Amino acid sequence: MLNRAGRPHLQQGITLLESLVSLTLLALVAFGLLGVQLRALTDARTTVHRAQAIRLIEDLGERIRAHPVGMSPLPAEAAQWELPAPSPACRDTACDAATLARLDILSWKQAIAAALPQGRGMVFETSADPPPVQARTVGVMVAWRGSAHARSEAAFDAPFHAGPLVAGVRCPAGLLCHLAHVTP
Repeated sequence: MLNRAGRPHLQQGITLLESLVSLTLLALVAFGLLGVQLRALTDARTTVHRAQAIRLIEDLGERIRAHPVGMSPLPAEAAQWELPAPSPACRDTACDAATLARLDILSWKQAIAAALPQGRGMVFETSADPPPVQARTVGVMVAWRGSAHARSEAAFDAPFHAGPLVAGVRCPAGLLCHLAHVTP
């Protein structure tokens, strides 16, 4: 290509500039896709933890249904977030219903601690009325440490941190919770 003076027209640097702009756009798209992928992985992990919590609540429900006498009233260890002290084993001697209930609560809380990051659980009575007035239900809450993304979304965990849910029970600070009601 010739310019008006008859000399060759030089386009130096234009191709390099176009290449840099396209590489920058490509990098922005790649980082955007990476961010979407990381968020999807975080959401999937939170979903897996919630599914594990639901499975553990169902496990406790089956334990309560298997031994309803020992769980009425609930053992004192049930209404605490911490792991209870080990109870005597029932392998060599017969256990009464209360001891068996304490062992069920202990093994359930140990399963939570093993399955969920900073996993904890508690069981509490949901009604002050005696069973003839209202069917007995117990509240079961499982708490675990969620990802920073899940903890930062107020809409996700607001119902669990807004205040007392039932019987003054709150989700521990910095943890996500799942609450269910079990009818023995």
